[in-house]
Formats: sequence, structure tokens, C-alpha cells
Amino acid sequence: MENLVYTILLIVHNIALVGCAAAPFYNLRLVNQRAQFGKKVFYQLDKVVEDTIQGLEPYCWTFIILLFLTGFGFPAAYYAFHGELREFDSTVFTAFVLKHIFVLGMVTIAFYISFFVNPKIKDIFSKFSPDAAPQEETVNTFFALRAKRKKLCKICFVFAILILVISPVLRFY
Repeated sequence: MENLVYTILLIVHNIALVGCAAAPFYNLRLVNQRAQFGKKVFYQLDKVVEDTIQGLEPYCWTFIILLFLTGFGFPAAYYAFHGELREFDSTVFTAFVLKHIFVLGMVTIAFYISFFVNPKIKDIFSKFSPDAAPQEETVNTFFALRAKRKKLCKICFVFAILILVISPVLRFY
């Protein structure tokens, strides 16, 4: 039974971890493709980009929450089956702390993007129309916010890769 619980936790944990890495990867790919058209608003194209990126927010949060829950599920399961927490060496403890720092970094970035950057982008984009050319100042603000989001997304992607690299240490040491 214990192995079944660990297997299920590991499956969900790995899916969440891959989801956490995939979202910024594909968002960056989309943003880089869009950048080929320069800092000019192409309403339909930019609408697709924004709908795609902002539409992925619930998935991002779901993956992060699953990552946290299953991450703490491993020691909780061990405790449930053995009545004590598993002893581990300083390498595992360091990996555990680093992994959670990186996850908290992802949470911080996701929170900032979700509740500060994306609402501003959405507000500015709502002023655009497919029929009228927007004011240059508004366009500059729009693309500056997008650049900020892209930079944060790159950091989030690095955190996700670092988590993927560190995770095996927790399982095998």
C-alpha cells in the first residue's frame, strides 16, 4: 500500500512539475514568435497572444498548488506509514530547502504576473480596437508591460528547470 501511495504522489508530482516548466516554456515561445512583428499592435494577433497567455493562469496555479501538496505529501505519507519523519542527510535537506525556495519564487512571480502585470495589460488592451490605431504612448506602455512579463516568465522557467534538476536528489538519497 505504501508503494502505491508513493507512486500516485510521484505521478501527480511529476505531472505538476512538467506543467510548471511547460507553461513558461510555451509562453516564451509564443512571445518570441510574436516579437517578429515588432512593437506594433496587430489587434487579432495580440488578442490571441493575450487570450492564450492569460488563459493559462488557472493551469499554472493548479500545477503550483499540486506541486506543493504532493511535495509535502511525501513526508506526510512516510509519517503515516512509519509514525515518524524519515531521516535524511544534509544533501537531501539542502535539496529540499532549495526546491521549496524555487517553488516559492515561482509562486511569487505567478502572483505578481497574475494580480499586477496581467490586469494592467488587459486594461490597456481593452482600449485597443481592430479598427483604430492606438496612441503611441499606450502602445509603449503595453509593450513595456509585456517585456516585463517576458522577463519574469524567463526567471520562472529557470526556477522550473532547477526544480526538475533537484527533484531526483529528494527521491534517491
